[in-house]
Amino acid sequence: IVRKEERTLIEAVRERAEQREEQEARRRRLDRRRPFPLPAGQTVTNLSLSPDGSYVVASIGEQVPGAKATIVPNYVTESAYTEDINSRTKVGDAQGRTRMAVVSVETGEFKWVEHGQRVEIAPAVRTRTEANATEQAQRERGAETGQAQAAQQTSQQAQGQARQQTEVTSAQARDRDVQLFQVQWSEEGSRAVMLARAADNKDRWVLALDPSTGKTRVLARVHDDAWVGGPGSFTLGWLPDSRRVYFISERDGFAHLYTVPADGGEPAQLTSGRFEVSDVRLSRDKTAFYFTSSEGGPFERHLYRMPTEGGPRTRLTTMPGNNQVDISPDEQTLAVVRSYSNRPPELYLQPSGRGNGPAVVKQVTTSPTEEWLSYEWTDPPVVSFKARDGATVHARLYKPANFRRGGPAVIFSHGAGYLQNVHKWWSTYYREYMFHHLLAARGFAVLDIDYRGSAGYGRDWRTGIYRHMGGKDLDDHEDGARYLASEHGVDPRRVGIYGGSYGGFITLMAMFTRPDTFAASAALRPVTDWAHYNHPYTANILNEPQDDPEAYRRSSPIYFAEGLRGSLLICHGMVDTNVHFQDTVRLVERLIELRKENWELAVYPVEDHAFERADSWADQYKRILKLFSERLGREVGPPPASGRGR
Repeated sequence: IVRKEERTLIEAVRERAEQREEQEARRRRLDRRRPFPLPAGQTVTNLSLSPDGSYVVASIGEQVPGAKATIVPNYVTESAYTEDINSRTKVGDAQGRTRMAVVSVETGEFKWVEHGQRVEIAPAVRTRTEANATEQAQRERGAETGQAQAAQQTSQQAQGQARQQTEVTSAQARDRDVQLFQVQWSEEGSRAVMLARAADNKDRWVLALDPSTGKTRVLARVHDDAWVGGPGSFTLGWLPDSRRVYFISERDGFAHLYTVPADGGEPAQLTSGRFEVSDVRLSRDKTAFYFTSSEGGPFERHLYRMPTEGGPRTRLTTMPGNNQVDISPDEQTLAVVRSYSNRPPELYLQPSGRGNGPAVVKQVTTSPTEEWLSYEWTDPPVVSFKARDGATVHARLYKPANFRRGGPAVIFSHGAGYLQNVHKWWSTYYREYMFHHLLAARGFAVLDIDYRGSAGYGRDWRTGIYRHMGGKDLDDHEDGARYLASEHGVDPRRVGIYGGSYGGFITLMAMFTRPDTFAASAALRPVTDWAHYNHPYTANILNEPQDDPEAYRRSSPIYFAEGLRGSLLICHGMVDTNVHFQDTVRLVERLIELRKENWELAVYPVEDHAFERADSWADQYKRILKLFSERLGREVGPPPASGRGR
């Protein structure tokens, strides 16, 4: 009785009791939910709760049974024993996949998300009959002896038998191998969209998801005969009306912003031109987009604002270079991490242009030391030259003020492939930027090229290396060497090349296949055989090795090692988990078998792909400088009679 009266009399007691009873009732309801079983080899990689709390979208990763991962030996260890580092699979190996399930929070019932993409399987002969085999053999014999008429008669007889004995399957369809990702819920929580990617990455889709059934509808398809990519290619979001979604596509050759109705309809293009858009976000009131764009020119990046319906774009950042921006919650102030060609990133504050404050930019940080700032770091000019196919190639040029005609030059090849290094901001390759000053001080001209495949120039440039790495991209480097000779007076017999990772690969291809152009080189952590690199990167560009072996053979330096004539330095970290040291070991064995002598190898026992220790960096650059100084820095005589300069 007292307990009952206490609950009736005291409001706080009553509230606590009601909360406890509600929680117990909810727990009893939840206990009745169906479990979500996961068989062996499957794991939950991501969970996305709908805003209304009704559904959870679970991303399920599936491992490949028996998949073999590569091993990277680690020789310098605390245990003093060689230890294995489990690394990655190789291109063409079976890859894990991701599925999605929609789970009801209330009942625990789940439905697998159906992407709806099917692929046709061509008809196939199930039985190879004796008649088929006889026909082929006699055709071959007839061709060899010139008895075409007898072969034709035999063929007709065999065809009649084959029609009776051969079973041909009809065309069938199966689910296409598609990955689902990036679920985005509308604000009210009743609708969802997601991205889907074909395993060969030649198609991506924007899909609308019905969470009650797990079924999807295609809202937009992005196709590329090479591979789908570009900046912002994973962008997806809802507009405030919950009726349209936005995404980025290279449909017209450049990465631009699109919207599409969630109930179906044609996508609408909101930006256009020979520039790229990325890093899209909505304003606080959802009436405008903020995004980063190269509209002012490919060598700078600025923040723009544009109405969600499209229309005029307003540039908000003012400083030349690269401007990476965070916007204050009230959208009155921009926090800008900005860098320039000869200045590392610093933090600045400026008004957004949305308020009444003066347009004054305030620098908040100064990062370099006084010693570093005291040096006259150059702002390398951006130059351009015509490639042999008529394309315009951009480059940064480091040229000594007193450069004399007939002097030496070095071409730098940036890594990553899809990366931009010709621009007006602080380079990712800042060590190389400073090293180029040292080379220039020693009398070298240095050319830093955005070759075919580099970022920042649209879809056609990005995919210019499809099915042939070491093709147009290498042509661009060779054409750069000719540009240096014709326009800047460089001695064409005194041109070197160096680079790391993809740049190391280009360096090897240059030395093995263009020996008359490049006299000396340094290949750092280079890919020597693309069949040994990872799947996501390589399969995009060269397809899978079992399907397109020609692309791998003509793109892999190890097949062209016999062409080496100039001087080659190879530098590689032995615990490289990206480009494995095995790549260099296999190439070295090939050079030994070919009895090549004009090469040397420097190994770094404790270094991964990107070096960490200052002594390793110093050792590598000393070796590169020594090579170029000794091989290119001196005058050379006339070429030998064969025309093969060394």
